[in-house]
Amino acid sequence: MRTEKLRISGIPSILWGEPSPCWIIAVHGNRSSKIDDCIWILAEEAAARGYQVLSFDLPCHGERVYEQGPCMVWTYLEELETIWQYAEQRAEEISLFGCSMGAYFGLLACRDKPVRHTWFLSPVVDMERMIDGIMEMTGTTAEELREKRVIENHVETLYWDYYCYVKEHPVQIWNSPTSILRGEHDTLVPYESVSAFAERFGCALEEQAGGEHWFHTEGQLAYYRRWLRKEMEERP
Repeated sequence: MRTEKLRISGIPSILWGEPSPCWIIAVHGNRSSKIDDCIWILAEEAAARGYQVLSFDLPCHGERVYEQGPCMVWTYLEELETIWQYAEQRAEEISLFGCSMGAYFGLLACRDKPVRHTWFLSPVVDMERMIDGIMEMTGTTAEELREKRVIENHVETLYWDYYCYVKEHPVQIWNSPTSILRGEHDTLVPYESVSAFAERFGCALEEQAGGEHWFHTEGQLAYYRRWLRKEMEERP
């Protein structure tokens, strides 16, 4: 498959597939990169159907692991806006793919944009609820976080400013036709959270029996590929 390495305003990126007026912006998840397995599979399936896929490394990920954090949600959104503007100047229509936290960033950054279609894998659709869950697991209270501003723990570093932003910017608008795949045993994002989002915004939701949050085994990735192929054929 044809690939082109790019630097978009300094952001390491890859454009996958033959030239096409139809692009998919792919946003990877935490501790991942623009060449994650799920993005490789997306690019292969999308290219076979006439799309180009544009993936990129979020701050402190992939080729940018050397960067110094912390990376706040507004930084991710600013960069996604840069990527969107690049694609907007070259494509006639733009779709979106988001994995895990990449889906959350896409939901905020693209809520007012003409997204043709969206595919989400194990999406974080309620970041406040997820952070509350991390706080509960680590025995951290909101009062402690407000006082200390930053709290390191064995799960994920907590930042008061990040938490405040998330609370002040819930996902309230989403107009893109959306297909969602999650694993039955996703312990990071509760089923109730994803199903409520799907019902509210009319999304197609599918669950892999026995699946996890991270689709990484041969069987999980094969299931994801079949799901993606089906959803792309049914919703071109």
